[in-house]
Amino acid sequence: MWELLLDCLLDSLKDCALMLPILFLAYLLMEFIEQRAGEKLNRTVARVGVAGPALGGMLGAVPQCGFSGAIAGFYAAGIVTLGTLLSVFLSTSDEMLPILISNRIAPGEIVKILLFKVIGGIIAGFVIDAVLRVMKKQRVTDSEHIHDFCEQEHCECEENIWISALKHTAKVIILIFAVTLLINFVFEKWGADFFRGIITNIPVLGEMLLALIGLIPNCSASVLITELYVEGVVSAGQLIAGLMANAGVGLLVLFRLNKKLKENLTIVALLYLCAVILGVITSLIW
Repeated sequence: MWELLLDCLLDSLKDCALMLPILFLAYLLMEFIEQRAGEKLNRTVARVGVAGPALGGMLGAVPQCGFSGAIAGFYAAGIVTLGTLLSVFLSTSDEMLPILISNRIAPGEIVKILLFKVIGGIIAGFVIDAVLRVMKKQRVTDSEHIHDFCEQEHCECEENIWISALKHTAKVIILIFAVTLLINFVFEKWGADFFRGIITNIPVLGEMLLALIGLIPNCSASVLITELYVEGVVSAGQLIAGLMANAGVGLLVLFRLNKKLKENLTIVALLYLCAVILGVITSLIW
C-alpha cells in the first residue's frame, strides 16, 4: 500500500511539475486580459439589450476571473436578461482552458470544446429570452443605472499581474495535484473502469452526474471534470455537461445579491437542464 501511495505521489508531482510553467503563463495572460479589458467587457454586455446572449456567450468563454459574477450582479440589478445571464454561465470556462493547455491537448480539440460551449450558451440564451418574451415575463432592463455588484465578490486580484498569476497558479496547482493524486491512486488500485462504471454505465446518467458536480460554485469542480476528461475517463459530452453547469462564482454572487430565492433556484434548475441537454447533444454529434 505504501509503495503504491509513493508511486502515485511521485507520478502526481511529475505531472504537476510539467504543467506548472505552462499554467503560470496561461494565468499571466488571463490577468493581463482582465486588467486591461475586463471592465469594458462587463459594461459592453450590460448595454447590448436583446443581443445580450450572443455577446455574453462569446465573452463568457474568455478566461477571466469574476466575469460570471459581474453578470450575476447586473442581472440582480435588472440590467441584463435571463438569457444573457445563462449564456454567460453556460459558456464560462473557469479553470478548463489553462488545464487543457497545460496538458498539451491538441489546439483543434480545445477550440472545438470552446465552440460547443459558446454556441450552446448562445442558443440556450436566445431560446430562454424568446420564451419569456412570448410569455410576457421578461424583466425590463435599464442600462442607465449600472451598479457593479461584482466588486463585492471579486477575486481581489493584485495590481501586479505577476503576483496575481502566481497566486492563481499556486491555488490551482494544489487542486490539480490533489485531484491527480486521487485519480492516480484509484487507477492503480482499481483501474479506470472504477470511474467509468460509475459515470457511463447508464445512458445520459454520465451527463447528469457531471452537470451536478459542475453546479459546485468552486474552481475545484472544473478542475476535477477537466482532469477526468484529460485522463480519458469521461467523454466530451460529459465534459461539456459538467463545465456548462459550472458558472464559477456566478451562482454565489446571484444568491447573495438577488433576494428572490425561488427565482434563483429556478435559474439553477435551468442551468442544470441546459447543461445536461447540451451535453447529451454533444455526445451524439462529437
